[in-house]
Amino acid sequence: MNLLPNEAIDSIEGLSGIHAGYRRAHARGVCYRATFHPSGEAASMTTAAHLQGGQLDAIVRFSGSSTDPALADLLSPAKGMAVQFQIPGGKTTCLVGVTVPVFFARTPESFLDLVRAVHKARAGHLSMLDIFKEVAEHFSESKESLLAVKRLLPPASYATNRYYAIHAYYLAGPDGSTRPVKFEWLPDAGLETLSLKEAASKPTEYLEQEMQERLLRGPASFSLSIILGEDEDPTNDSTQAWPDHRERIHAGRLDIHEAIKEPSGLVMDPTSVVPGVELSDDPILLFRRAAYNESYRRRSIGT
Repeated sequence: MNLLPNEAIDSIEGLSGIHAGYRRAHARGVCYRATFHPSGEAASMTTAAHLQGGQLDAIVRFSGSSTDPALADLLSPAKGMAVQFQIPGGKTTCLVGVTVPVFFARTPESFLDLVRAVHKARAGHLSMLDIFKEVAEHFSESKESLLAVKRLLPPASYATNRYYAIHAYYLAGPDGSTRPVKFEWLPDAGLETLSLKEAASKPTEYLEQEMQERLLRGPASFSLSIILGEDEDPTNDSTQAWPDHRERIHAGRLDIHEAIKEPSGLVMDPTSVVPGVELSDDPILLFRRAAYNESYRRRSIGT
């Protein structure tokens, strides 16, 4: 039996305690009904059904990154956007993005070591700044992610963030060719943030309230960008960003229409792919299926 997924979830639970029935990370979130309109520009590179043509239904879940569902939006700096594409015939595939471009751990083992180091630092009553310094000194792979988090300003809306699907994938074409890629969601409304003073005056769940008001005026939309990797771009290390000047393809538009109750059993698993999209050799990506399954098992039994 592989104990690592259990140990990883145990360590995450230690950050803010066990919150029965909630996800172990990105605990508080809200779901929305959406539609995805593929542009067809990626059709020559992949047989994936959701990147061809024709409108698809989708579910979007926006969330904070905290393990604590009661934490105010302001106090959970990184935000998440998970999308489940509903493909005709009953299949689904997911794309999971966050507002930082890289992850903070290269392997499941280093992830576990890092979370344990945070536990130790907190037990020593270090400030959050000191914890950041402690982690950066002992886990050099985390430096870029921590700097990205430190630079984040509170978003004005879930709909005005750029969301990075931090892992590499491969697109498999109809001719059998493959190409490494990454995905990003770009807000059609543009990027908009708040000052810390402005955000501090907002309600605890201001982002959910803002989306409710925004959607009364019409759909919130995002463009899906596919970044084409080159031979020198790492596919096995989500702590390293690819160069900004890589070629991009506009793969489609996502329209978000209304808030919905979260469907029973919803798991936004980034390893849930369909033919035409293949998983890379990123060990964190490959580990997420087991970790998500363990998290879901615990929340489904009310623990």
